[in-house]
Amino acid sequence: MLRSMAARPIAPNLFTPGPSPRLIGGRQRASGRLVFPLPEDAEGYERVELPARGGLWSYTVQRFAPKSPPYRGQEPFQPFAVGYVELPGALIVESRLTEVDFEALRVGMPMELTTLELRRDPDGTAILTYAFRPVNRERAHD
Repeated sequence: MLRSMAARPIAPNLFTPGPSPRLIGGRQRASGRLVFPLPEDAEGYERVELPARGGLWSYTVQRFAPKSPPYRGQEPFQPFAVGYVELPGALIVESRLTEVDFEALRVGMPMELTTLELRRDPDGTAILTYAFRPVNRERAHD
């Protein structure tokens, strides 16, 4: 089967496209409180692009396949890191962590936003999610 070169986010209004993605959050007009992701019914919220860098607040490693459904990741399952990243002046988001040796993960580690292919649809379209990776020299591959 010929694979498509197309790609799409796993959900609309989750992150901006391109080589320098940004998460899309919302600022509640009434209170100023930030939320992520931007609610589907965004009435009452102002769209906000969140910082692309932050610090690793907490983490764990998922070493077994999550229950399916709803999990629909790549097969065969490969362990992956999950963490909370504190975005300065904004909020803390949960995210996949990529491009890092599990043993190198440390609270406070500088992280930057990227995208990650989660799976491919039957037509070959890449389904992308957001992820965070260590900034520059701290990056190490599994």
